[in-house]
Parts: sequence; structure tokens; C-alpha cells
Amino acid sequence: MAAMRLALFLLAVLAAASAAAAFDLAPREQAALDQGRPFVDVRPAADGDSGLIQAAIDIEASPEVVFSVIADCDLAPRMVMSLKSCRITERDPAGRWDVREQVSKMTFLPSVRNVFRSDYEPPRAIRFHRVSGDLKVYEGEWRIEPRGAGARVTYEAQVGTPFRVPRPLARMGLRMEVPRALLALRREALARARAYGR
Repeated sequence: MAAMRLALFLLAVLAAASAAAAFDLAPREQAALDQGRPFVDVRPAADGDSGLIQAAIDIEASPEVVFSVIADCDLAPRMVMSLKSCRITERDPAGRWDVREQVSKMTFLPSVRNVFRSDYEPPRAIRFHRVSGDLKVYEGEWRIEPRGAGARVTYEAQVGTPFRVPRPLARMGLRMEVPRALLALRREALARARAYGR
């Protein structure tokens, strides 16, 4: 149960925003994506106090639509169950970056506040890093690459939570929950694509 709550918390981090250079996929992982399933890998970081997440999903929507969904702060709580709020606290007038505050709350755990800056390269990338809040480490990147009539979305992040959970339980929870967040991203992107006719 604690692992599942941690996984939901880390999913809130996932929805927050942001990205990493595309990584190589083994043939088995590529086959999963070709069949419409998301890919997720979770492992401990070298520092021992944080974890590394790599994930990917193919979405039959344009990179512009997918980018707009990932960057939509108001939509984030609909994609991640434990995310209670997302608000933009500072913004570049030209739209190149913003600072967001997200609050996550899970049953039996205190609320977790995360403040991070996202730097935008529409419609290809969103990079993010911790500014303040409860997370010890939070940095990474979303990448959106054209693929046929749609887009391949890759996510890579390093996250350090404010509390200790046994690593195997945290990894197990994330391996179950991160795909749900990616599938929610696909659902929202497809709905937006239909609404905009793209």
C-alpha cells in the first residue's frame, strides 16, 4: 500500500512537466510500443537517494497537440490521481518557460509540494528542474518526436522523494502506475486532437 502511494506521488511528478533526450530501446521494448503499450523502466540513481525513470509511448496525434497536453497545468490533475493542484506562479511573456507549483496528496502521507521550472521548445521538448519544495531531486525532460501520423513521447527524469520507501516497493509501484499516467496522456491527447481536427 505504501509503495502504491509513493508510485502515485511520483506520477504527480511525472505529470508535472518535462523531459530528457530520447534513449535507445531494445527490440522487445520497441515491439511493445508498436503494439500500443507504453514502455517504463525504473531504477535507482547512482546517488542512492533518488530514482531514474525512463518511459515512452506512441500517440496518434500531432507533436503540437501532444506538447499542448503535457504543458497544460489545468489538465495535469486529471492525468495523475494523487495530484491535487497545479498552478503557474511565474511565466515568461514570450512563453519560453514557466515556474509551477504542484501539490500531491496521498492517503496516510503528508502533502508534498514541488516547485519547478519548465523550459519549452515547442513542439519538441520540455525540460524541467527543481526550484524549491519537498522533493530532494527533480529534473528531466519530455521529448516529442514525429512518428508517422503521430508522435513518440519519451520521458526521462531523476526524482528524490522527501521520505524513505524501500526501493523494490517503489520500483514495483512505479512500474505499475507510470504506464497509467502515459495512457492518460494518450487519452487526453487523442481527445484534444479530435476536438481540433488534428
